[in-house]
Amino acid sequence: MIISIASGKGGTGKTTVATNLAVSLESPVQLLDCDVEEPNAHLFIRPVIEKTEIITTPVPEVDMKKCTLCGKCNEICQFKAIVVIGETLLTFPELCHSCGGCVEVCPEGAITEVGRELGVIEWGHRDGLEFVHGRLRVGEAMSPPLIRRARKHTRAGMVTIIDAPPGTSCPVIASMKGADFVLLVTEPTPFGLHDLKLAVGAVKILGIPCGLIINRSDMGDNRVREYANGQGVPILMEISFDRRVAESYSRGELLVEAMPEWKERFRSLFHRIEEIIPRRKS
Repeated sequence: MIISIASGKGGTGKTTVATNLAVSLESPVQLLDCDVEEPNAHLFIRPVIEKTEIITTPVPEVDMKKCTLCGKCNEICQFKAIVVIGETLLTFPELCHSCGGCVEVCPEGAITEVGRELGVIEWGHRDGLEFVHGRLRVGEAMSPPLIRRARKHTRAGMVTIIDAPPGTSCPVIASMKGADFVLLVTEPTPFGLHDLKLAVGAVKILGIPCGLIINRSDMGDNRVREYANGQGVPILMEISFDRRVAESYSRGELLVEAMPEWKERFRSLFHRIEEIIPRRKS
């Protein structure tokens, strides 16, 4: 089972939910931190890192001795990563989506592919919990390829918890696509509601069943609950605004260790998700 934990905006408590849910389950579990631009699940899990892999993506390299400036590569590239300007051909590796189209259409065989570093994947463990996260190279804009490489570490027969990036753009879709369930985390504020609507819309396009956690639930207003009820999105857990929760987070402690009574609540959350998935599939 793959559960992707996402949010329409940052700061809602997504990583708090992902890490505490992962360590609360008794079955074999792996946690994938796919918020590769700013991974922070490791600060709470504190895993023993066993391996590190540098991840690259293929980008075009042009042999100008063979190139006739025919412009076919320019025509096929939808992202303007390779451009013919007058008597010059320019490549912009940061814009390349690594589709390989330019290599295929070049009649002179002047284009080959070389690897451009995106970042690293690190994996390790904490007791029985498997941990994987990606770290995007500083200044790099293309995070989805690194997220997809991190997700290749998903193991069949295990519960996989994915800590997705915030928002609703391409990195989030790469983290949610193919999941069995999306657990959305929000807060009862106008900003939380606005971005929740975007997130629910994205999940519905993907056709994945979803549920909602409301963090700091005793603040704000009731419009998030009204929206969730109107959309048929079940509210699976509410976390009240509790100073003890904030203090444990600020110390880098897991909530279920600082306040052990929460472990059973996260286990109950998982069981509710298990009940929803077959109901939605039937």
